[in-house]
Formats: sequence, C-alpha cells, structure tokens
Amino acid sequence: MASYQTVPCVNINDEFVDIVSIDVKPGQYVNSGDIVATVETDKSMIDVVAEQAGYVLRIDGTEKEKARVGSILFWLGEAADDPIPEQASDPVATDSVTRQPTAKARALLKRLGLATGDIPSSGERLSVADIETWLARNGKTVAPAAGAAPIARQDPMPAVNGELETLSSEAAGMLHAVTWHRDHAAAGYIEMEYDPKPWEEYAAAYAAEHKLMLSPLLPLLAFRLAQLGRERPTINSTIVNGQRYQYRPVNLGFTVQAGNMLYLTVVRDTQDMDTAQFIGALGEVQRHAMGHKLPPQEASGATLSFSSMARWNVSRHIPILPPQTSLIVAHAAPKNAGHAVLAASYDHRVLTGFDVAQVLQALSQPPK
Repeated sequence: MASYQTVPCVNINDEFVDIVSIDVKPGQYVNSGDIVATVETDKSMIDVVAEQAGYVLRIDGTEKEKARVGSILFWLGEAADDPIPEQASDPVATDSVTRQPTAKARALLKRLGLATGDIPSSGERLSVADIETWLARNGKTVAPAAGAAPIARQDPMPAVNGELETLSSEAAGMLHAVTWHRDHAAAGYIEMEYDPKPWEEYAAAYAAEHKLMLSPLLPLLAFRLAQLGRERPTINSTIVNGQRYQYRPVNLGFTVQAGNMLYLTVVRDTQDMDTAQFIGALGEVQRHAMGHKLPPQEASGATLSFSSMARWNVSRHIPILPPQTSLIVAHAAPKNAGHAVLAASYDHRVLTGFDVAQVLQALSQPPK
C-alpha cells in the first residue's frame, strides 16, 4: 500500500524550506531512519529520514527548489509496483486535510490526551515541534512513554524582561549539537597522556616526502582515527530506538575555527581513501570552512570526530559529542615534561571506558 511522507517543518515560523538534495531514486528500497533528503531554511539545515521502510514509488519534491512545509516529498510502498492513488492530492492544497497532524504528532497528541484544535499550527500540518512549543509556552512538561525516546527538553522563559533573537546558522548548529549531547548521549570522558615525539617525527618525514609546507600532524592523527573506525566498527556506530546502528561509511568530522565561528567539517567515505587522498580532501573542506562556504555534505553526517585546541596551548580539551556519533577524540597541547594529551568524549550507550582507552592507546602511536 502506498503512503506519502511530507516536507518537514525545520523551524516553526517557516512556511517553505529549500530542498538541498534528494538522496534516493524511484525504485530504491529504504530502511526506516535512512537519510532520504536534506532541507534548509535561512536558520538551519536538517537531514530528512524515512519514517518507515519501503520502496520509493515517486518523488514529488524537486532538488534545489523551495517546497511548502507539509507538502508531499515522496511516496513509499511495501512493494516496488504498489500503485499511487489516482486521486492523491497534496495535503497542503486540500482544505479537508488542513491542520491534520503528522503521524508522530498524532501519536503524541493521543498520549497527551489533547485534540488537534487545542494547539496552533505553524504550517498546514500540525507537527511535533508545534506541540512541544505549545507545551513550553504553557509551562507544561511530559515524560516520555515507556521505551520511547525522550522529548526534547524545553527551557522555561526567563522572568527577566528581554527579547528573543534568531540564532545564526552556525550558532543553531552548535545548539543542536549540545542539545543532543545533553538530552540523548550518556556522556563519558577519558584522557591519556602520550609522548608526541614519534608522531612529530612521523609527520615531519611525511611532509618531507610529499613536499608539504605545513605540518600534517593533525590530519595524520585524524586519518588514523578514521582507520580505527574501520578496524573497530563499534566506535563507528550510534544508538537508534534501543539498538546499535552500525554506519557503513566512516565519515570523519574535523573541527575548524574560522574567525569567531567553529565548524565541524566532514570528510565523507574515508574508508575508501589512502593517506594522501584524506589529507587532500580535508584541506578542501578546511578551505571551504575558512571561506564560510561549506556545502551541506561537508557540514553534516559525521560518524566519528576529531578536534584539537593545541594551537591555543590548551592542555585539557573536553569536546562536545556531535549528534549521533559515539566518539570524538580531542588533541591538546603538551604538558608535564613534553607529554601531550589525547582525550575522548563518548557515548556510554555504545562504548565502555575500556573500549575508548584501547582506541586512545592505538592512536598514541603513528602507523608503522
């Protein structure tokens, strides 16, 4: 039986979003949770995931064009030849379905004992975000159902007079990261001192061999982490609905400071790269970040991450765990008679401290 999935509401005040990319094709089978598209507003950008498994029957959204929130993005079927209803119409173009809740919103309304008419909708379909906003404005909270993921926590409005201001896209991205870390990850932290001399010698030899003007120490460390992600699949995974979700690619996130902005850039499919290819790809995304021109695929989808604040002479760096990653490794400046520090924030739901200690131990020595 054919069913449709609609264009999501990214920000509650937006009526339209830009479809950045459509990542599936008609006839393709997708699993629930697979990324099928990326949409963006002037405030933030999100990956759209399939709400259920099935075959893509038809795509109604158009890449690089605007789409109304709540309009049909694509159709799914249990079989590749399921017919799409001939009288199927766009839900935002029909008064009979105006303000109808999404499937997730309908389930939440039922659990809360609320009716559709109780809550104002920001778009043509009532979304979970609309319900959560209404709850926050009315000082209400709700505990998650047994076995369900928790609803994002809502902050109370301050008692002191002030005005709400829209965050920049970079600040909104950081807010998304720290909120995910707070609300979902069972965060752990480990740090380990190591002798940086072997890595420094390895980086110097590599630079001389490949005639590089700048030290490749950090890219080489990051690439070694990507290799460990391939060798130890557990660290390249996350938790989804109570099960471990094993990533197929190793997409390496790498923090880049550009002026006052901090970007988490992403080099995708590092499992298919050699050292030189990775250093070249990382240099490319760094240049894009420095120019504040990161395309969507270079700013999302990290499965493992690496960060360093050694240039600031910071001897302890506790990084924020990016959304849906199990591990980010941080590099800090030498201390205690020349010993540098490797540290890791990690998700206890996926990894134990023993797992992470082994990774840091392996990362403390350059490849032979």
